[in-house]
Amino acid sequence: MNRYERAGQSLSIRLPRTDRTLEDFRLSQARDFPVRLERPLNRVAFAAAHVVADPLAECDPWLDAAIDWERTIAFREHLWDLGFGVAEAMDTAQRGMGLSWPDSLELIRRSVEAARARKASVFSGAGTDHLPPEAAKSLDDVIRAYEEQVGAIEAFGGRIILMASRALARVARSPDDYRKVYDRILAQVREPVIIHWLGDMFDPALAGYWGAADLDAAMDTATAIINDNAGKVDGVKISLLDKNKEIAMRRRLSSGIRMYTGDDFNYAELIAGDAQGHSDALLGIFGAIAPAASAALASLAAGDRKAFDEILAPTVPLSRHIFRAPTRFYKTGVVFMAYLNGHQDHFTMIGGQESARSTLHLADILRLADAAGLLRDPELAVARMRTVLAARGVDG
Repeated sequence: MNRYERAGQSLSIRLPRTDRTLEDFRLSQARDFPVRLERPLNRVAFAAAHVVADPLAECDPWLDAAIDWERTIAFREHLWDLGFGVAEAMDTAQRGMGLSWPDSLELIRRSVEAARARKASVFSGAGTDHLPPEAAKSLDDVIRAYEEQVGAIEAFGGRIILMASRALARVARSPDDYRKVYDRILAQVREPVIIHWLGDMFDPALAGYWGAADLDAAMDTATAIINDNAGKVDGVKISLLDKNKEIAMRRRLSSGIRMYTGDDFNYAELIAGDAQGHSDALLGIFGAIAPAASAALASLAAGDRKAFDEILAPTVPLSRHIFRAPTRFYKTGVVFMAYLNGHQDHFTMIGGQESARSTLHLADILRLADAAGLLRDPELAVARMRTVLAARGVDG
């Protein structure tokens, strides 16, 4: 029971609406989700974690990334406690969108070290983002860039998520070019990797990845490369926001290769699966809904599909809102949820990305998070929402 409920009060806040008026929004009762996973799961679940900016650093926020390392690692510990693996230095961490490769490598080093101390799971993104796409003149340039990042991460003892490459998308001229690059890198990795197919709704520079604008043709190429290198591939994460494409690819993967859903619109049904299989998960939204997702996955592992649906279904409207077009700005909503729930003391992001979503968008995040029972301390969330509203000229 929350403090305001014990006092017999109804907690409310004035939130803006699209007609430019304010409504008196009354919060519902928060759900009491566990803060630690108590049983093993029957799905592999990774949360792609964000980074916490340092708001007091002397820097130019649009140009420099100042990171609060203590809070950043503390958030990963929160995810590990709930049973998630951490997908490190991915697009959720603003990789290539404010977070540079040197900062990413330092983040990976710290995360791998913290995971080792807890015997927790972390896979880290290896890409080519230190090579500006316009500087890539050949496939060999792309291969060398991948090799540099893979080698640096493996030197820390880290596992690899092989990220899509803007440079490769720029220089490749055919599906065979993608095969040449991926075959070369996969032949060298120490342990099986997760391959990430990030759609252009997340990053417009990746349009036409795998050598085709048509997604079915692109999937043919990706699936063939993955299956031909099955011994070096733990799984594939596709982020296309199209459940039918994911299911189709999932059914074509060689035995033992996991499909990690990256579909932040349809994850609940994809994780639950069908008679022919299921998806595991590697999701940006899991950072924002971690307690609910952990409880739902625990229910699924216990054979309670009804509880799984009841817990996870209300989180889907929130996720679809956070990931609405322009989807590449979803990080703002993920960080805003961390701020509302007390995982950081400010709503500041590297690259100044806290400004990437409107006040109305943020107000709807509060409404939808409340509906899903995701505000762990409603009084804190309301106080912080009022602070953000005041900074944007709204009297909440």
